[in-house]
Amino acid sequence: MPNNKSLISAAAVALGLLSMANFATATEAKSTQFSSLSQFGDNPGELTASYFKPSSSAKTLVVLLHGCVQDAKVLAKQSGFLAQAKAHNFALLLPQQSKANNIKQCFNWFSAPDTDRDKGETLSLKNMILRTKKTLEADKVYIAGLSAGGAMASSILVNYPEMFDGGAVIAGLPYPCADSLIKAISCMRTGPSQTADELAALARKTSPKTSQWPPLYVITGDSDNVVNADNSAKLAQQWAQLAALKSFSMSKENDSDVMQWSDSNKRSQIKLVTISGMDHGLSVNPDVENGGEVAPFLPKAQLSAAKDIVDFWQLN
Repeated sequence: MPNNKSLISAAAVALGLLSMANFATATEAKSTQFSSLSQFGDNPGELTASYFKPSSSAKTLVVLLHGCVQDAKVLAKQSGFLAQAKAHNFALLLPQQSKANNIKQCFNWFSAPDTDRDKGETLSLKNMILRTKKTLEADKVYIAGLSAGGAMASSILVNYPEMFDGGAVIAGLPYPCADSLIKAISCMRTGPSQTADELAALARKTSPKTSQWPPLYVITGDSDNVVNADNSAKLAQQWAQLAALKSFSMSKENDSDVMQWSDSNKRSQIKLVTISGMDHGLSVNPDVENGGEVAPFLPKAQLSAAKDIVDFWQLN
């Protein structure tokens, strides 16, 4: 790991980067539900991971990247993703950041040594995903992330778009909006300094051989005080540029404003959901089946993000 990582992490904490210091300790999900992932190749990011497979016939893998100071298995349970996996028979891969890498257990989405292709945490995540896909004989792979995990999911999708059949970024940021701590703080507070066109151009430079970009679901709250909602808007617009999508629609769904970009067959390829009055986090709705449970940074809304993401990916 880079020698300056601990310094970057400490500075991030001092400045409140993705501050989730009051995240309550949740009851651990039963460890018997999960298998530890080991022997997955090079691990320069020094990450760990576990996975859940509901049955021997599960052929779809969903990667879930947690936010700061979160436990990946607890997030899977509380968010509704674990229940969705059981209900719709897909596997979950749950990478876990450590305090040794980042004192708040944030994925280092703002550090170039961890987000450049085939380096640091990016390479660790790539190897985890490829190993789990092979072990489980999965046919399709999707990735979702919350907050810092959402920013890291953006990075992984831009670096390795060919690996995924779909993505979801929850209260996250586009890649590459920041390559340093100072830029990260600015991006979080006010949104990317780049235009959507510039973000798309940078993504194309990162993956120049890519012509097919996976469908993307983006969700945020319009009252997010940690990650400015403009990040989600720019991310959706960046992806629309990458996928060269021209068909665009807007609608109102309960407490959410929804924008969608569709392909020539009228299939939604990008969905941007902005929930009215919601602060930072992943929305849950305990009143619907497998809709998740309320917890810190898992606010209640009419829309269950996990359920809507699974619907968008057509895993139901």
